[in-house]
Amino acid sequence: MQLIAEAYVLMKSTLDLSGDELEQVFSEWNHTDELNSFLIEITADIFSNTDPATHQPLVNSILDAACQIGTGRWTVVSSLELGVPIPTIYAAVNARVMSAYKDERVAASKEIPAPGGDYQGDKQQFINKVRDALYCSKMCSYAQGMALLSKASKEFSFNLDLAEIARIWKGGCIIQAGFLDKIKKAFNENPDLPNLLLAPEFKQSILDRQSAWRDVLATANKLGIAVPAFSSSLDYFDSYRRATLPQNLTQAQRDYFGAHTYERVDAPRGEFVHTEWTKVAEKS
Repeated sequence: MQLIAEAYVLMKSTLDLSGDELEQVFSEWNHTDELNSFLIEITADIFSNTDPATHQPLVNSILDAACQIGTGRWTVVSSLELGVPIPTIYAAVNARVMSAYKDERVAASKEIPAPGGDYQGDKQQFINKVRDALYCSKMCSYAQGMALLSKASKEFSFNLDLAEIARIWKGGCIIQAGFLDKIKKAFNENPDLPNLLLAPEFKQSILDRQSAWRDVLATANKLGIAVPAFSSSLDYFDSYRRATLPQNLTQAQRDYFGAHTYERVDAPRGEFVHTEWTKVAEKS
């Protein structure tokens, strides 16, 4: 839902699309293999509704302060307890929390100006790029959710069948989507798949679309448009695909101030050592 909302604000803010145009875009997306889903379908319907009082799209009359019943929050808590990164899902939860600060945001908008400027590119090309960015981010979101389910299954001996879960979701859930057939196929072909991003079809889909994904985020950053779930998805992808991350420095800092120890790249995993950093520095 947050990813769809970000796709909406990107097109509305950069291209000033009307309600009718947004309805058309989402209707077209709902007829694609990548984005066909219940949520995309109802989003198109939402933009077809007009407020009798303003004669503008009804969505424009709805206050931008989202409620939540706690499912997202406990999902994030579970991920922290199990040690599974789900940054896209966390960003979606955090976006709702941030939206509740309506009065503060209104006041801040008067004190902190946006970068300014307008989007100068081709309208249809940008719409297509947003579609690709939405699909890539959606893949990352599902990859994170399935990774969390997989870890919980192992931790608590749930023996979850991830392919069957994808099938059930498609049968009657707000996230029902044609996309779930691809997830079902991926786990049928490899029940031990560690991450959806490694399934051949998903991997190639992102590689084919990542340039558009990055362009969309660059545009959002330049114009000061908040897209936390899009951004977190790309960060997840870039972090997961890297063989090395800067946490070697983090481990050095932890060992320096707290003697928390660290593993060496030239030793077997699981062997931890400690360095007396001040003494090493003095000798140097």
